[in-house]
Amino acid sequence: MATTVLHKAATRGHADHGWLNAYHSFSFASWYNPDRVQFGMLRVLNDDTVSGGMGFGTHPHDNMEIITIPLEGDLAHKDSMGNESTIKTGDVQVMSAGTGIQHSEFNPNADQRTKLFQIWLFPKVRNVTPRYQQITLDTAEQKNNFAQILSPNPDDAGVWIHQDAWFYLADFSAGFTKQYELKKGGNGMYVFVISGTITVDGQELETRDGLGITDFKTLDFKASTDAKFLLMEIPMAQ
Repeated sequence: MATTVLHKAATRGHADHGWLNAYHSFSFASWYNPDRVQFGMLRVLNDDTVSGGMGFGTHPHDNMEIITIPLEGDLAHKDSMGNESTIKTGDVQVMSAGTGIQHSEFNPNADQRTKLFQIWLFPKVRNVTPRYQQITLDTAEQKNNFAQILSPNPDDAGVWIHQDAWFYLADFSAGFTKQYELKKGGNGMYVFVISGTITVDGQELETRDGLGITDFKTLDFKASTDAKFLLMEIPMAQ
């Protein structure tokens, strides 16, 4: 019998810094909820909007797998490994912070906002050599499909990280149904709705709702409206 935890969009932490409007699915910065510290190895799911020309100054990370998914606009990146790049809508970026990195992120467009998800997972191996990877996705593969964007395997579709996790983006037409099969026993699933309304094993989720699910082998997804969503299969323990 599957066990679920529902995180409605309105229950997320919120911080409006003027240049940054951020919603936190899990405790972050000044927002702390003892019941919302993490879901398995998923530690951070931030839903950020960055004003034109603004961004995050240089700051450090270590021993964390950091995934950035732009939803609108561009995000320029610079880090202590020597990487300088701009990720755009339809891209996905990952950094394995490992022994330690410093980086900055900013919106390079003065006249356009940038919207993005930033996701942190605890790694299964500590103190690895830091690494960076960025790819452009074929968004057509997401139509009525679970399109893999991340895995533990460098030879698989998408980017890879030091964790037994699989991420997918889906873009379902209203009424479309599809079943998901768990990739690794003991893992859980966190579903986050980007837009629209879906049901997952009968639980209705609306825009920006999150649902954590454990103790399952398959999950049934149905789109009540046209809907886009992110699936994150992640270990519940190391």
